[in-house]
Amino acid sequence: AEDRATGQSGGGVTPASPNAPGLNNPPLAYPEAAVGLGLEGTAVVRVEVDADGRVERVDVARSSGHYLLDEAARRAVENWRFRPATRGGQAVASVVTLPVRFRLPG
Repeated sequence: AEDRATGQSGGGVTPASPNAPGLNNPPLAYPEAAVGLGLEGTAVVRVEVDADGRVERVDVARSSGHYLLDEAARRAVENWRFRPATRGGQAVASVVTLPVRFRLPG
């Protein structure tokens, strides 16, 4: 069975992170159609990250209320790299849940 970190602190576990220096993840692209419709919201995505920091799978765990935003969040995170989770100093596969917020300026 594959060992998956819980993403919770304690027990020597460090969760995976898309914000580590040097990852250079592309910024989130706000869908043009969603901007035109004035759509805003926060999609929560569930991301399976392997021990090398590559994304294996992304699912929308909680909808923003708008399909356009949910899909944009899922597609963006699919292409990100993560600093892998560690357990006892060793990189492990893990699952993380991330909020992806879409807010129009002003």
